[in-house]
Amino acid sequence: MLNDQLSTATDSYCWHDSPVGPLLCAGNRQAITHVVFPEGQGKKASIDESWQETAEPFHQLLLQLDSYFDRRLTHFDLPLAPAGTAFQKQVWQALIDIPYGTTASYGAVARAINNPLAVRAVGNANGRNPIPIIIPCHRVIGRDGTLTGFGGGLPVKSFLIEVENRQQLTLPW
Repeated sequence: MLNDQLSTATDSYCWHDSPVGPLLCAGNRQAITHVVFPEGQGKKASIDESWQETAEPFHQLLLQLDSYFDRRLTHFDLPLAPAGTAFQKQVWQALIDIPYGTTASYGAVARAINNPLAVRAVGNANGRNPIPIIIPCHRVIGRDGTLTGFGGGLPVKSFLIEVENRQQLTLPW
């Protein structure tokens, strides 16, 4: 859940190796503010010169990311403080509410926030999500079921959807 009480100021960062490449993780001692793909959609991860490199505040984030990629985690439980408008935060909360292993259209997200005509605005907010994977913008697809734009690139979006669709079964004994 997004928490407006937490500081959105970023002062620390670290890099984390993942199956989709090195992820730039940033935030502060209170919350995660960014997870950034190394490249995608013409953007490159950048580090503010005021940030300090340290993995210490990101221990739980790194553990949970590894568990997610290993298909052992289906729900992140982390303090999040993405900077954005009230509308963007409303959309991002709706993304968190999309169940693991499922997808939703931009229209479905617009309806979920009781603003069915805001499909384009939902798409813009989705594209500005500063904490992908944790705030699962990869679960949003086109109305016709096609994969649409993604900050990490469509191959990464496809990979993340596959991670969630290929849950390993465990026997009950």
